[in-house]
Amino acid sequence: MAGVAVQASSRGSSLIAIIADEDTVTGFLLAGVGNVDLRRKTNYLVVDNKTTVKQIEDSFKEFTTREDVAIVLISQYIANMIRFMIDSYSKPLPAILEIPSKDHPYDPSQDSILSRVKHMFSSDPAGPSDRK
Repeated sequence: MAGVAVQASSRGSSLIAIIADEDTVTGFLLAGVGNVDLRRKTNYLVVDNKTTVKQIEDSFKEFTTREDVAIVLISQYIANMIRFMIDSYSKPLPAILEIPSKDHPYDPSQDSILSRVKHMFSSDPAGPSDRK
């Protein structure tokens, strides 16, 4: 884990980016996570019923390619809208974390990142489905 911390600190100041509903984003902004740079780019996307999947995809691409972002928090129900992008993302930084929202509880069975971690640290090489 120390290697990841060193790598993140070599990027300079690291931000947390958020893709979530208004209540979740507001909570993180009140906690001091928000940032607006000189080009007026923010580190968050508020998703509502008018937000298109294309806008979510574009924000995800932007946040995962920015040098100043170390973690991307995304509400799980929104991650499900772009699951193919989440599943194909393989870089260690920025880290992608799926979080619950007020109206959509967290379901660990849908979290592909958690599934990868469980698979990496599984002590059973055959996997649970191959056991008899």
